Amino acid sequence: MEIAAHLTGPTMGAQIRRVLERYPDRIAFKDARGEKTYAEVLDLISRYQAVLSEAGLRRGEGVAALGANRYEVWALGAAVQSLGLYATWLHPMGGVSDQIFQIEDARVSALVVDELHHAERGRELVEFAAGAGLTAWSFGPAGFAGDLDFAGGSDFAGDLETAAAHVGPQAFRDEGRPEDRAIINYTGGTTGRPKGVTRRQINMGPSTADILADFEIPASPRYLLIPPMSHVAGTNVTPTLARGGTVHLMNGFDPAAVLETIERERITFTLFVPTMIYALLDHPDLETRDTSSLEYVLYGASPMSESRLREGLERIGPVFAQLYGQTECYPISILSREDHENPARLLSCGKPVQSVDVRILDPMGEEVPVGESGELCIRGRGAMDGYWQRDDLTAETIVDGWLHTGDIARIDEEGYLYIVDRKKDMIISGGFNVYPREVEDALATHPAVAQMAVFGVPDEKWGERLTAAVVLRAGQSVEPEELMRHVKELKGAVQAPKQVFFVDQLPQTAVGKINKRALSDQVVGQA
Repeated sequence: MEIAAHLTGPTMGAQIRRVLERYPDRIAFKDARGEKTYAEVLDLISRYQAVLSEAGLRRGEGVAALGANRYEVWALGAAVQSLGLYATWLHPMGGVSDQIFQIEDARVSALVVDELHHAERGRELVEFAAGAGLTAWSFGPAGFAGDLDFAGGSDFAGDLETAAAHVGPQAFRDEGRPEDRAIINYTGGTTGRPKGVTRRQINMGPSTADILADFEIPASPRYLLIPPMSHVAGTNVTPTLARGGTVHLMNGFDPAAVLETIERERITFTLFVPTMIYALLDHPDLETRDTSSLEYVLYGASPMSESRLREGLERIGPVFAQLYGQTECYPISILSREDHENPARLLSCGKPVQSVDVRILDPMGEEVPVGESGELCIRGRGAMDGYWQRDDLTAETIVDGWLHTGDIARIDEEGYLYIVDRKKDMIISGGFNVYPREVEDALATHPAVAQMAVFGVPDEKWGERLTAAVVLRAGQSVEPEELMRHVKELKGAVQAPKQVFFVDQLPQTAVGKINKRALSDQVVGQA
């Protein structure tokens, strides 16, 4: 692929080296195992580079990795991309069939697995990789290594910790080029096989620059990273290090442990998906733990209830900012802390970041008037290169240089974006178009409702029956009919659910989004 001269810029390796050399003695990462300085992380990356090269990996090849939130995972990604290789991250909560599909689909040459947090799955994947002729490592010494029995004479390459110690100190290598493929991220859909979203090195730098320019990351941040770093939470690692901060790593979300860590480590910056915020608000420790160190709390990945956001602002403080983006382009927009002071903007996802242009288009590809809804289309340097090995889908999604997000949105006179809903989630009930997000927002205003999900199920009369799954607040009770009436009074009969049922918790996809397909299947199965 030819990259125009004016689009060239620093490689991933150059950027990473620059960041880590700036504050060599500061703590880059901290977890239950201890601390690592910037200099120690740079040294580890350089050693990983030597190990990967000695194994025969060459520019243009790929490495798949399954890892929890540990500094070695970030260091591996840095080593891979600085050599001109590409990475593909296996989701820690994904199923084995999807992970194997991703390894095969991404056409990687090597695999690295996490022996501490995913020993059994790691063994399965290593055995698959060996059968497929791939080189495989674990991050550290693996208990399963001695029991592996590979057919065809293939061998487990061992662990990167031992290999890195063996090669000794190494000079950092920056062998990537702006046009090199840097990453293949797989979308976390609930139907069909995931699609691989590719970015080249030239696409990666602008995303980091946008975060540094438009996000309000504190100086020398203490960033608490809880969701999988293989996804959106991981995009804040390099910006945190660029500001001379420390990344505090946690694996798994436990509200009590999160609140204790915020208090003990004086955390200033973190990222939550909305369900995490709901859990913190509902936990009794919120009243006794000191969260006053928090300066910046990003939330995103799925819509957040306006009423619960107001509760968060009142009880935790004016620290919230909403991010919006997709696997295909991240970030797209940000709603700042100051914007959260205006109640009229709480349903907005903010204004576009520096490198992104937006348009709202109708089905014919024409821009709609300000205030009207249409498909959100974006153009930016951080957008995907395309769908891996899916030229047909790429051509459908990127038209005349504009990426069609599949999100229905509107933009107001001041330039603020409002996501109405996902185009594919629109429900057609009784001949009317209904967007679940609007119904969910109405349900969220009822005092008994903690969480909710609205979706359609097949219905002979309505075409699709508007259905709501609801999690009640602790100690609250309400009849389904009351919730139906509540929405009807706020939104009218068309948007009132025809069915409401109660659940203890809402099922989630591997990336923390509510799995409406699972809920729909549950309702259909009980019919």
